[in-house]
Amino acid sequence: MSRYLMELYRDNLEYSGDVMSAIVPLMKLLSLTVIGLVLSHPKSQMIPRATFKLLSKLVFALFLPCLIFTELGESITLKNFVQWWFIPVNVLVSTLIGCLLGYLVVIICRPPAELNRFTIIMTAFGNTGNLPLAVVGSVCHTPKNPFGPHCHSRGVAYVSFAQWVAVILVYTLVYHMMEPPLEYYEIVEEGVEIDETQTNDMSRPLLVEAEWPGIEEKETEHSKTPFIARVFKSISSVSQSTLQDADLSGEGGGNSPRSIRCLAEPRVVRRMRIVAEQTPIRHILQPPTIASLFAIIIGTVPLLKAFFFGDDAPLSFLTDSLEILAGAMVPSVMLILGGMLAEGPNDSTLGLRTTIGITVARLLLLPMLGIGIVALADKLNFLVDGDAMYRFVLLMQYTTPSAILLGAIASLRGYAVSEASALLFWQHVFALFSLSLYIVIYFKLVTYV
Repeated sequence: MSRYLMELYRDNLEYSGDVMSAIVPLMKLLSLTVIGLVLSHPKSQMIPRATFKLLSKLVFALFLPCLIFTELGESITLKNFVQWWFIPVNVLVSTLIGCLLGYLVVIICRPPAELNRFTIIMTAFGNTGNLPLAVVGSVCHTPKNPFGPHCHSRGVAYVSFAQWVAVILVYTLVYHMMEPPLEYYEIVEEGVEIDETQTNDMSRPLLVEAEWPGIEEKETEHSKTPFIARVFKSISSVSQSTLQDADLSGEGGGNSPRSIRCLAEPRVVRRMRIVAEQTPIRHILQPPTIASLFAIIIGTVPLLKAFFFGDDAPLSFLTDSLEILAGAMVPSVMLILGGMLAEGPNDSTLGLRTTIGITVARLLLLPMLGIGIVALADKLNFLVDGDAMYRFVLLMQYTTPSAILLGAIASLRGYAVSEASALLFWQHVFALFSLSLYIVIYFKLVTYV
């Protein structure tokens, strides 16, 4: 009996130790976030909003690129580049499943019709950049992590390797899906124009620039208009009227309907060309993406890698300097998140039921499906054998709240800006509990690899 009680006590201690090793990293991040919240709270205003905006620019242009370059460049090789193929594929799979869940949320919760696409987007696209990097950094800072001695370098490399796919999706698919609905825009067009004249840089929410500083410089003539929908509608009407006019003009000469159809650009081709012209693909080449590109090129070429990485590398002093700067990335990101949460949720027309639906789908249901997807991929031998961190990063892609970058896209397109702010606020509040739960589960799962 005493032996049984001792074993039970030992098992309880081991279980509590595993739980604490999973929760403590999040408590560290929470502490940094609370510090940022206190410093930027409207009642104290110890640090003004402008300072947090400058800090976000430093993260975007300096700290994050330095972290990506130093860790991804040192970890990646040509062999790893081939072995890691499932990381970007997993981003696409998680986005596809998130879109399906978002569509179910639309059917079940019935948000306002003009916010249907917004509901799908906010359910589908999670944070694959700053927040996973912060979680990996905090987890690897804990001595009793289950990922081994090279925890941080491998974790950052895996997260960075996934970012370029997420960035392409945001600047292509998300950008066009966040276009203001044509019917809704026609109703509120005059009011929107008035609001735009009253907004300025200081009144813009911090979340708009938290992951995309200088967004106001990216605005174009058609950013806040349903340009694509209008063009598609005009192409359809023009094409139909052209054919009708051609039918009335008779069959003789070179103006026959057949010759017009041959000379005219096909509607599908014309629509694809207009969409491509209005896609801000040039914005993909931002500092973090450029750092990833340089890290992959240098890391996969042994001759170049020998110049930058290693104790005897001629330019090791440069990479050491960049590594020092990279150390400021995680605390800065969490301070900015605290400053964002200090602004509180904005008024939203999304509705409580839809807000809860998106939050439950994104933070509770999607991670469950992610466990199944990663387990299936493991069974099919798609994953790197015996690498616990590889699996942890894949699972984290299903677990994070909606990307803060979606708030910036909403502001750029002038579509559901206050709804994005409110939803991101509540998701990040409840993500503290969902992340704690699932990280405990993930720690248990990856130890069986």
